[in-house]
Amino acid sequence: MAEIPFMELRNHAKAWFDRVWAGEVVRVLRHGKPIADIYPISPQSPSWKRRAARPLAIGGKEIARMILEEHGD
Repeated sequence: MAEIPFMELRNHAKAWFDRVWAGEVVRVLRHGKPIADIYPISPQSPSWKRRAARPLAIGGKEIARMILEEHGD
């Protein structure tokens, strides 16, 4: 695990997040004390970017369809 001062992360964020992207864990220090660990997210983790879009529904009925029916369209 790499340990870096907060200012180093702030000044070179892209390089450090590239390392996280590659699988490395990074510990962020402030005044020499750990304040955060940055872990890569597992590819198996669910992500809103990978989920199929679904229409909003109430009681199994699509809200858009309910609005259209109410307006007589």
